[in-house]
Amino acid sequence: MDRKIVATAAVLGALGIILGAFGAHALKKVLSPEMLISFETGVKYQLYHALFLLFAGITTLVSQKAKKAIFMLTIVGCLFFCGSIYLLSCGRLISVDFRSIGFITPIGGLLLISAWAVLFLHIIRAKR
Repeated sequence: MDRKIVATAAVLGALGIILGAFGAHALKKVLSPEMLISFETGVKYQLYHALFLLFAGITTLVSQKAKKAIFMLTIVGCLFFCGSIYLLSCGRLISVDFRSIGFITPIGGLLLISAWAVLFLHIIRAKR
């Protein structure tokens, strides 16, 4: 499981860098400043959670069961939170109104918060 988590962290990080560069160069010309800021928020949270998964994958302070929960919460949370932000920011570029999926953004945020909570609880409960 550790290898899978660390590999996923690497992929999320690389994609975050690619999307950040795409936003800074290509989208800057076609998105409003507000939509660009929104897109950048998705990139930031994706990169933060790539680092979070990297830590979760290498730490010995939590069990494999907890790591699996953290992994699933983070992946689905990033998909919902960051993914919906990307779609909401760029929808007009492809003439698709993604506002109907806007409700999944806070669900994704809640899943990301839950992943951090699982990590915290397992660290403070860890036997010394």
